[in-house]
Amino acid sequence: MKSSIFHCNVIELNKINNRAGNMSFVENAKNIPFDIKRVYYIYDVPGGSDRGGHAHKNLEQYVIAVSGAFDVLLDDGTNKKIVRLDRPYMALHIQKGIWRETRNFTSGSVCMVMASEEYNIEDYIDDYAQFIHFKQR
Repeated sequence: MKSSIFHCNVIELNKINNRAGNMSFVENAKNIPFDIKRVYYIYDVPGGSDRGGHAHKNLEQYVIAVSGAFDVLLDDGTNKKIVRLDRPYMALHIQKGIWRETRNFTSGSVCMVMASEEYNIEDYIDDYAQFIHFKQR
């Protein structure tokens, strides 16, 4: 199956309400379709700044705005869409083979990414022309 932005969806994570504060959680292969091999955070991004600008050949991700908000531009080489993440219990599933850019960070935003694979520089496509060539194969 060729990856498409139409396969990249936002899911609502389990949310436990408590007067002392809310909690959401992610469990390997239960509420996401892969085992998490890597988790990282992006923070202290100046308000309005952009990040990203790459695709992955094999890696899938779930992206959560743990704090604040930002937009994620998704591009499958044919179609594009922008997804706004602004709730800590909403997670965007980004399929492999999708170009992504994160934009419009609000001040104090924290972006948490859960990845299906460990870091591997060979999995990255960080040139858009190479991405289009990869998609046409």
